[in-house]
Amino acid sequence: GDLETSGKILEFQKRIHMNANIKVALVTGAGSGIGNAAALALLKAGYHVVLTGRRQDALQAVADESGSGNALVVATDVTQPASVAALFATIQSHFGRLDVLFNNAGVNAPKVLFEDLSFDQWQNVVNTNLTGSFLCAQGAFRLMKTQVPQGGRIINNGSISATAPRP
Repeated sequence: GDLETSGKILEFQKRIHMNANIKVALVTGAGSGIGNAAALALLKAGYHVVLTGRRQDALQAVADESGSGNALVVATDVTQPASVAALFATIQSHFGRLDVLFNNAGVNAPKVLFEDLSFDQWQNVVNTNLTGSFLCAQGAFRLMKTQVPQGGRIINNGSISATAPRP
């Protein structure tokens, strides 16, 4: 009845105002390289940034370097659906929203001749660079679809190898 409708309206208003003044970004592969630089730039721009990657110590070093209290470190293996689901559950519980996903986690194949690249080495690249990006984009999309207001940005960062293959 009316009481139930009033409760839903109140909950809706809380969700709008809960984090209305903050912007939340997730950077995968935030422990080094481009991910590190992107995370620091987003923090400097005033975002709350979830730093994720496999190495807790590297992620914590980035958070410490930022000097910001707006970094949340969440070690995650983007190749594992359960690990990615736990990451997005953490984002949901801490912030209730996600405005930007910078999909950056990636690995390279070892520097061996193509014919010497093992299937396991190849699979590691595919699992990290493709499956990891897919799982994170899917998690971001699901969260962005339910938040108020809806929407956000998903940025998939690729390797220079996509346009300039390496020997």
